[in-house]
Amino acid sequence: MRILITAGPTREYIDTVRFISNASSGRMGYAIASSASRKKHNVILISGPVNLRKPKCEKFIEVTSAREMKQAVFDNFENADVIIMSAAVSDYRPASKLRHKLKKDDKEISLKLVRNPDILAELGRRKEKRILIGFALEDRNAKANALRKFRSKNLDAIILNSPAAIDSETDKVQIYTEQFGWQGFPEMSKKRLASIIIKLAQKLVDLRK
Repeated sequence: MRILITAGPTREYIDTVRFISNASSGRMGYAIASSASRKKHNVILISGPVNLRKPKCEKFIEVTSAREMKQAVFDNFENADVIIMSAAVSDYRPASKLRHKLKKDDKEISLKLVRNPDILAELGRRKEKRILIGFALEDRNAKANALRKFRSKNLDAIILNSPAAIDSETDKVQIYTEQFGWQGFPEMSKKRLASIIIKLAQKLVDLRK
């Protein structure tokens, strides 16, 4: 299979040194890329800023912002059989970036935010026969919110986890597909979970043939 994977957070800069981001470590996406490469799949990994060793893959692309990630995804998705969107892309960015470091004074400031592009939703509209797998990190109404995302983004599978997964070596997930419904998995290493995700992707590709 030809697999496109995104991993890690994005950063949305306020000035030359400060940015909005999240605590994603990128471990899950890197584990998926490593697992797919070990199984001899052709892997493109698009990564936000992380402190991880680059895994073996056919192509590795480093990005910083959500808009850079979108550009990289749509520059590379056409030949993919499977797209696995594990990156934690920032939903918002500052409306403008200051050209110099903001100096501290006694005044309060307000920061205007604007929406970032919804990469997953656009992929859902353009995927055609490609298998599209997304993640949902939820801390309340978890299954309902995950299913809403599954349907609104036109996904083939969604992997539901919780904030406990952030920067952890392990994860406990539930996976939903139309074919198999909800499947729950015990806490396990992200390396082992990555192998399960790649096997699921292969099943979904085979079912679509």
